[in-house]
Amino acid sequence: MVRLQEVTTKQLVQENYLLYIYTPFCGTCSVARSMLEKIESIHKQDIFYEMNASLHPEFMQELKIESVPCLLIKEGNEIKEKVYAFQSIANIYSLLLEYKPELFKVT
Repeated sequence: MVRLQEVTTKQLVQENYLLYIYTPFCGTCSVARSMLEKIESIHKQDIFYEMNASLHPEFMQELKIESVPCLLIKEGNEIKEKVYAFQSIANIYSLLLEYKPELFKVT
C-alpha cells in the first residue's frame, strides 16, 4: 500500500514541496488522500508530504490554513497556492504539470 511521507521540520524549511494537510477523522481528507496515493503509485515515487493538522496548530495559524484537506504548494521558498478543493485526480495533475513538470518528462 502506498503511504504518503510524513513531513519533518527539516522538510518544512525546504524551498519546494507539495504538502497535504489533513485531520485523521475527516472524510473528505480520506478521499483527497486516496487521489494523492493513486498519483504516487502511478509515478512510483514520493511526490507529496503529509501533515496531521491537529499536531501542528502553530503551523496552521502561521500559514493561515483555513480548512482541511489542503494541498499547500511551496516553490522558491514562497507559498504559491493553497488548494482546498481537490475535485479530481485530473485537477491535481493540472497542478503537478505547473509545479512538478519533471514528472512528465519522457526519458
